[in-house]
Amino acid sequence: MTYILGGWQTDFSANWARQGMEMADAFAEVVRHGLESTGLDPEDVECGHVGNFVGDLFAGQGLLGGFFGLVHPAWDGLPTARHEAACASGSVAILAAAAEIEAGRYDLACVIGLEQMRNVSGHQAAKNLGAAAWAGHEYQDAQFVWPAAFSQLSEEYERRYGLSYEHLMRISEINFANGKRNPNAQTRQWAFTPESFTADDVANPVVEGRTRKQDCGQVTDGAAVVFLASPRRAAEYAKKRGVSLDSLPRIKGWGHRSSPISYEAKVRASRDQPYVFPQVRRAVEEARARAGVTALDQIDVVETHDCFAMTEYMAIDHLGLTAPGESWKAVEDGSIEMGGRLPINPSGGLIGLGHPVGATGVRMALDAFKQVTGTAGDYQVEGARTCQTLNIGGSTTTTVSLVIGV
Repeated sequence: MTYILGGWQTDFSANWARQGMEMADAFAEVVRHGLESTGLDPEDVECGHVGNFVGDLFAGQGLLGGFFGLVHPAWDGLPTARHEAACASGSVAILAAAAEIEAGRYDLACVIGLEQMRNVSGHQAAKNLGAAAWAGHEYQDAQFVWPAAFSQLSEEYERRYGLSYEHLMRISEINFANGKRNPNAQTRQWAFTPESFTADDVANPVVEGRTRKQDCGQVTDGAAVVFLASPRRAAEYAKKRGVSLDSLPRIKGWGHRSSPISYEAKVRASRDQPYVFPQVRRAVEEARARAGVTALDQIDVVETHDCFAMTEYMAIDHLGLTAPGESWKAVEDGSIEMGGRLPINPSGGLIGLGHPVGATGVRMALDAFKQVTGTAGDYQVEGARTCQTLNIGGSTTTTVSLVIGV
């Protein structure tokens, strides 16, 4: 069992380059605020893990574990590692830290996710992010790789089940509205018209294929940190603060699956199966099984991967809110909205809050911590005790799901 003691995230509306910041500055900022918010000292931390996808391409910077030693002298000598799994990099970093804790190597880990993405042109950003596809084999004619990839997913759902664009736009509309509640959301000050959530070529222009502007998650500079602890260390932490160990959130279950990097290979393999992405479904189910969750109503809130509205549409049925291909029912009946049967992305998600790729998995875990401790502020889901995350890298090449609760 691994406990979460807390954490912190940066303001996802920030543009680090315009503010004269480098990745190392953001790294130090999120760590220092994280230590302050949890009441931990640098000397308490025994290992460090970083989730990052393409710092090498966006900022020419690799070996990000070396930033720990710049933050505080006590971390000169700290065991550190960087983890890459595209958009699931942050979740994989959490899994690695939790594994070390559960193996008894360390009792307290600092896990950071970060990405700088707004320091290059949109076309260059798209090229950099294309490294999570099968380079030289997929989407060679696309200007924007991932909008093209998830346009193909829209086409696959249309072919198998039927698909209405109105349902995709309702997902985006909900997530942008949720983002307005979140003081760290990149889009919290954005304004829209009714036409913004239609197939209007001016208000909502096509990016690639069936993917339009409001379908898309954001290009974001951002970082998030969480501190993970063993049961022994968490008990010490709780006792020192006069709270019960049971009040501290913990990672109750996890699922982690990978698929071939080729989108076509994934879809071909699932042709005669109920789910388009069976490994996504498998990760979701395994996280619940490890957590002892036997029914959907034991989950109170979900933070899921909505790099595009279509990704969340896929997640809805893979999470089990509906039968395969019937995600539209949960959109139409309000199940995924605040106050609904299972609120999804009260934070705003990748569309409303923002998507600094390497940070997203850590940010999801932090928002899960906030929800189950009742500290999410204006986007709190009333009575939330258990949150499931679903974090996806590439075209579901890597999937990680966590069940976090008290």
